[in-house]
Amino acid sequence: MGPRTDVPHTGEDCRRNMSQARDHGGDHWPIRSLRRAVAQLAAGAPVLPVLIVSVIVLADLAGGAGITWLPMLAAGPALAATTNGPRGVFCVGLLAAVLAATLGTRNGVPDGELAAVLSALVAVTLASGLASALRGRRERVLAAVRSVAETAQHALLKPVPATVGPFQVAVRYSAAAAEARIGGDLYALIPTPYGVRLIVGDVRGKGLEAVGTAALVLGVFREAAWDEPDLLTVVDRIERSLARNLGSDDFVTAVVAGYPGAGELEVVNCGHAPPLLVRADGGVAAVEPAQPTPPLGLRALTGHTPGLQVLPFADGDQLLLYTDGVTEARDRGREFYPLDEGLARHVSDDPARTLGALHDELLAHVGGRLHDDAALLLIRKPALTEAASEAGPGGRDLASEAA
Repeated sequence: MGPRTDVPHTGEDCRRNMSQARDHGGDHWPIRSLRRAVAQLAAGAPVLPVLIVSVIVLADLAGGAGITWLPMLAAGPALAATTNGPRGVFCVGLLAAVLAATLGTRNGVPDGELAAVLSALVAVTLASGLASALRGRRERVLAAVRSVAETAQHALLKPVPATVGPFQVAVRYSAAAAEARIGGDLYALIPTPYGVRLIVGDVRGKGLEAVGTAALVLGVFREAAWDEPDLLTVVDRIERSLARNLGSDDFVTAVVAGYPGAGELEVVNCGHAPPLLVRADGGVAAVEPAQPTPPLGLRALTGHTPGLQVLPFADGDQLLLYTDGVTEARDRGREFYPLDEGLARHVSDDPARTLGALHDELLAHVGGRLHDDAALLLIRKPALTEAASEAGPGGRDLASEAA
């Protein structure tokens, strides 16, 4: 079989074909080539870098500046390295090289200068491709770290169902380090043989050490809350564990609460912000501790033991526990977020809706991003009629649980 006659084999043939293309409207050939390249790359790819290359080509065609504009084509693959993978970078680099050769020939650029421009384009494309590959590798590593962080968060801060025992429950948690998605605030709410028990706390410090301490507190709490009939004994076990494992200047502030099921709520506050009690009539009041109590891990330094507060908790009442990342959030005027006022404005019969409105207002107060970890946990005891309606025909007897 003889050689194909439609394929040029010499440089003279190439130049003759290019000349014929210009004679038949070839002045617009680079634009047509650009359109075809854009169509091929449009599926995903480097739209902005191709647009930059297009602008440079149009500037050259309009101004006829020749060599002045050709080096600017290197901006295409360089920009592609920040948004696309190596394949996209090489496609843009190839497109830029083809257009540079076309424009250089059209404008009569000396061969030496055109070769220098093409060499620079090749070098920038190779360097950009390497940078893109390294960026992609870093992104994959970061994605893996995020996945591990999410798994750790779900293991440490287990999701809380909407109903636990006789309570409606909602939780909102925001870590200050958005990429980490986990911080030093902690919460847990579990049903036990002695009623529903819950904890909200804040570990001193940040980072992995704070996460490790939070894991320690939650592990001891979940075990002791199930084993110990006395809530103060649960707190004592957490204190002893922290005393063995923490440094002398480390501590955890926390509120531990329990509902033994007799219409009363037990609260132990260890140096933490006071919970907010919302009565059925909408009144909001802070549950201040009856006596000052040091944070967990510091009892040996003061000798003070925590006291147990017993509060009436009737149908329709709600209790909000939170960390200082909420109350210490400041706006641009350095004003703290008024949590009690926000709760009074947004309180409803649905804890999830209440916390959603509070969280949105908190973010608006700080301008969109918190600078400290923040946790909110709200429980509500529905009335017997509400519990019965939620149980529905054939459903679980929530009314008897609420009693």
